[in-house]
Amino acid sequence: MRLLALAALAAWACLVQAQTTAPKAAPAAKVDGNFIRANAQKTPEWPSVGLDYAETRYSRLDQLNTGNVGQLGLVWSYNLESTRGVEATPLVVDGVMYVTASWSVVHAIDVRTGQRLWSFDPQVDRAKGYRGCCDVVNRGVALWKGKVYVGAFDGRLIALDAATGNKLWEKDTLIDHARSYTITGAPRVFKGKVIIGNGGAEYGVRGYITAYDAETGDQKWRWFTVPGDPSKPFEDEAQARAAKTWDPAGKWWESGGGGTVWDTMAFDPELNTMYIGTGNGSPWARSKRSPAGGDNLYLASIVALDPDTGKYKWHYQETPGDNWDYTSTQPMILADIKLDGKPRKVILHAPKNGFFFVIDRTNGKFISAKNFVEVNWATGYDKNGRPIEVAAARDGTKPNDSIPGPFGAHNWHPMSFNPKTGLVYLPAQHVPITLMDDKDWKFNENAPLRPHSDLGWNLAKFANAEPPKSKPMGRLVAWDPVKQKEAWGVEHVSPWNGGTLTTAGNLVFQGTADGRLVAYDARDGKKLWETPTGTGVVAAPSTYMVDGKQYVSVAVGWGGVYGLAQRASERQGPGTVYTFAVGGTAKMPEFVQYRMDKLLQGVKYDPAKVQAGTGLYVSNCVFCHGVPGVDRGGNIPNLGYLGAPYIENLDKFVFKGPAMSRGMPDFTGKLSMEDVEAIKAFIQGTADAIRPK
Repeated sequence: MRLLALAALAAWACLVQAQTTAPKAAPAAKVDGNFIRANAQKTPEWPSVGLDYAETRYSRLDQLNTGNVGQLGLVWSYNLESTRGVEATPLVVDGVMYVTASWSVVHAIDVRTGQRLWSFDPQVDRAKGYRGCCDVVNRGVALWKGKVYVGAFDGRLIALDAATGNKLWEKDTLIDHARSYTITGAPRVFKGKVIIGNGGAEYGVRGYITAYDAETGDQKWRWFTVPGDPSKPFEDEAQARAAKTWDPAGKWWESGGGGTVWDTMAFDPELNTMYIGTGNGSPWARSKRSPAGGDNLYLASIVALDPDTGKYKWHYQETPGDNWDYTSTQPMILADIKLDGKPRKVILHAPKNGFFFVIDRTNGKFISAKNFVEVNWATGYDKNGRPIEVAAARDGTKPNDSIPGPFGAHNWHPMSFNPKTGLVYLPAQHVPITLMDDKDWKFNENAPLRPHSDLGWNLAKFANAEPPKSKPMGRLVAWDPVKQKEAWGVEHVSPWNGGTLTTAGNLVFQGTADGRLVAYDARDGKKLWETPTGTGVVAAPSTYMVDGKQYVSVAVGWGGVYGLAQRASERQGPGTVYTFAVGGTAKMPEFVQYRMDKLLQGVKYDPAKVQAGTGLYVSNCVFCHGVPGVDRGGNIPNLGYLGAPYIENLDKFVFKGPAMSRGMPDFTGKLSMEDVEAIKAFIQGTADAIRPK
């Protein structure tokens, strides 16, 4: 008996040792297509940027609900060590969070403790930040079979080991390094292929989207969104058809054409179809890129592709002949809804142009469109799905206060769809800007008053040649896609509010530009809970279960194109991930007031140089620093509120200055000392002009 007992004890000890020493499953190793589809049934984890293939951002978790959301408290906060915009949705699988900060830096965090597991910095050249229009942001990663995929700002697609953060492979996605291509969007993985698009239409590039083998990084296919040089063979029949909608007199291929796929993608496994949204024209003014007119396919469109081959299936163009930077790259949602009593497989989409679209996703046929904000460029859409344009909106001979403006009625900030309420929760906005065609524009020609032309922008438009009369607006809209009308709305103090998350607990979460995370009742918009976040929120939250408890996380960091020069909060801090749960008692991190000196005074200047300085400032500085003394600055300071020594020594900053490590361009060879003196005159002269008398 004693021998049997000893044998049993030894066996038990071996079993314990095996259990404690056996390696744990690799993080995110289970994530593949079957897992993403299965997870979508109950959504305990958040494995893809939009939660599921349909990009609904609808969590079926209801442990947190309208009855207890008021008890949410902070569990932990995590310092992302960034000072620029944070736009990523946190992914969570197996208790590990994967999230990106500015400059495409990836962080892996233990959700139970809030402690860093690893971080990966792709070492993007900080001095090249000017090659992106809209801040050095990144919207997140993709997970697949133990790998983490990130698109670096400089155009590299990188695969990392999910357990260690070590780089496994890296691919250069750019077709032309002489042009300012970037990546800011999150990759997606469909059927074992990592798929990514690029940004850069403002700079004169040709849009495309590329699929790479998720295991090896080998390129599998590439599809261009606009046709190339018509003197050369087109890549496919879709390009040949598109070329018929462009005027060769504009030589659109020299200025790229645009149509970049810089954000949205979705996938329907049953239809074996993936969907992309395409960007604006390059340049913005159709009168320059296609003088005789034309729809300019496939700009500002939803396009359906075969994920296996990249072959074109169908398209629907939301803004034919785009003339206003009305991209269709805003997040789309796949949904099954009843229309006229019949179930329909649809795409729900709210692009920049201000209309909410319902499109049949099986064939691309137009179903309906209704404006969700005030618009003045079209009165509606006809039965064939074409806009009924207002003629004056396309007249580029004088400044037009386009509504919505190029910031869009809805930008990249994600929306969500709750099948229980039948509503889409949509961050709507208006940022006033007047636009007028630049009749003398030539590709890559720098000239005063051409917006950021010295940094490579090619708009063929003047911005704010006359001050806009429309008013800025920010609003959370709950939209009924069946009735095509607003169900309820919440006014915000500013544009540029964060993306949304909705749940089966009848909740909607949204961060705001004035530095709050708020929970609303999804049925009527009643505010149920809020917490300060220190600085403005632009990203969307996610929610998930760990150890039987539901958490909500959001990555915070003010920025994006509007957030460079504008803000609605008074405090700032590093990019931060906040994680909340019922009963959380952690303390908020410390934040500081934005540095904002008194209105600039005392810089000596020649008033005769102010006019020349105005043109130089517009072509080099305005979209990052705003108008001196008029704007307040965002994550980049307004020069009208810096101390006089900074402006007096402006040359020390624009020529190989200390801020290059934070994204400041080097203007050596672009500006002369005489130019700098003129810019100084404009900055101090503007401050003097607006100073209260």
